[in-house]
Amino acid sequence: MSSVVDQTLAILQDDWVIYALPFFLIALAIEWAFAWRKALPLYERQDFLASMGVMGLTVVIDVVPKLLGIMLMFFCWQASPLNEVVSRAPQWWVLLFFLDDLTYYSFHRANHEVRIMWAGHVSHHNSQYYNYGTALRQGVGERVIKYLFWCPLALLGFDPVMIVTMMSLSLIYQFWLHTETLNRMPAWFEWFFNTPSHHRVHHASNVRYLDRNHAGVLIIWDRLFGTFSPELPEEPVRYGLTRNIDSFHPVKVSFGEYAGIARDIRAGSNWRDTLRYLLLAPGWSHDGEDKRSNTLRLALRDSNDQQ
Repeated sequence: MSSVVDQTLAILQDDWVIYALPFFLIALAIEWAFAWRKALPLYERQDFLASMGVMGLTVVIDVVPKLLGIMLMFFCWQASPLNEVVSRAPQWWVLLFFLDDLTYYSFHRANHEVRIMWAGHVSHHNSQYYNYGTALRQGVGERVIKYLFWCPLALLGFDPVMIVTMMSLSLIYQFWLHTETLNRMPAWFEWFFNTPSHHRVHHASNVRYLDRNHAGVLIIWDRLFGTFSPELPEEPVRYGLTRNIDSFHPVKVSFGEYAGIARDIRAGSNWRDTLRYLLLAPGWSHDGEDKRSNTLRLALRDSNDQQ
């Protein structure tokens, strides 16, 4: 047990994201200066301060779940019959890259399609601005269960150091996606990889774009599983939520959706409504209009067909 704790603490101390943070802040400063010089409305003071406040909450709340999650990875890895087969040879890193990215896609998609998980992720999406400050506004509540999604990789024989390293590299890659200052990458790159254009769609509140482009590094998962949407010139992205949070307070931004779920559960009629409010996609209601993204998209498509 003490060995597992020691190894877990060593991983926490060597988290690559911590070392990347100065580069994130430098990129943020450059983007802000560019926006100021060009008079581009990319930043707003209260919104940016909210992003920094949410980032601070995430750093604090992430400590215990991350510690416990990595410890669980070690136990899963030690119990795996494959732990002596999988090594740190290059071919296993390549395989892990794809498995990690698919795991991220699954986790991220669940964050949008299961309301109790959306409550922990919504703080990353409620900004009506799109900039490198938004990239640092990570979901707070999602940290509680995030690492459980990666434990199956440890059961497949990948050691926790490899898993956490790959998770860190994925998160570092995703930082540069949060900008309006880059338009499109070359066509081949846009087809295979997640890009600022693809991720702008993901942060949109337009019905056409809702719950699309959940990718981490590779956009191919969205193309394979039917959740891809291109950014269309005829429909500019509107950032934020379909119903935006009327607050810049980091705590309300981070935890307000949990209160919303509690109100809806109290208004429900039975235990089935409770489960639906927890496990169905945001927008489901027991006594009102169904405003889940797929329902809204279907209604929009029908409306366009009738015109």
